[in-house]
Amino acid sequence: MTEDIINTPWDSRVFGFNTFEIFYTSDEQLKNTLDTILQKESYGHYTIKINPLASKKILHEFGFYYCDTLIEPYCHPDKLVKHRKEGVHLSESVDFQELRKIVYGSFIYDRFHRDFNIESHLADMRYDLWLQDIWQKKQVFALMFLDHIAGFWAYSDQKILLHTLSKEFRGQGLSKYFWSVACEKLFTKGYPEITSSISVANVPVLNLYSSLGFNFRNPVDIYHLFLN
Repeated sequence: MTEDIINTPWDSRVFGFNTFEIFYTSDEQLKNTLDTILQKESYGHYTIKINPLASKKILHEFGFYYCDTLIEPYCHPDKLVKHRKEGVHLSESVDFQELRKIVYGSFIYDRFHRDFNIESHLADMRYDLWLQDIWQKKQVFALMFLDHIAGFWAYSDQKILLHTLSKEFRGQGLSKYFWSVACEKLFTKGYPEITSSISVANVPVLNLYSSLGFNFRNPVDIYHLFLN
């Protein structure tokens, strides 16, 4: 691979084929990179992130297909809207096996679940392994309601990476209480800003972040290419 293309082994370990992400600075460079991929018959799954207002003509010419649009929620400590509910708290000592059960079926809005070339159970497994990686770094909060595990909230430094509630706790208006407590906990570490990355199709989570005082920036379209 060239310096314009990086391997993404955290994805290939799950899907069973080579996976890559493409970076580019101009249409000419992108065309040269794509020509090289085809000439060398570099089979695998490719991801490219592009400005929503940029022309997608060259991507369609090479067989890329749209998968998602991501947007970045962000919040400063003085903007966080704090919600309180008795019984809501965090734990960092819950067994990982209890948390991983919540992964399956929780991330249906993500780009791999929406990619028709990826089997849904493999997309779920990707999040299972990702959660395990973050757990080993001790960067996961279990979301607790009284003595019950309601979900998890995983982060790296000031960025929220993964979060969800189990089926039993969804649709009850509880998310804002859990997320409020988790955001406050992260701000106690001294970060001037918390960020995340979510699909614009995930309207419930967009509304959740908005209710907590987050604003949004940096939208990016995600396109995939699968060569086999």
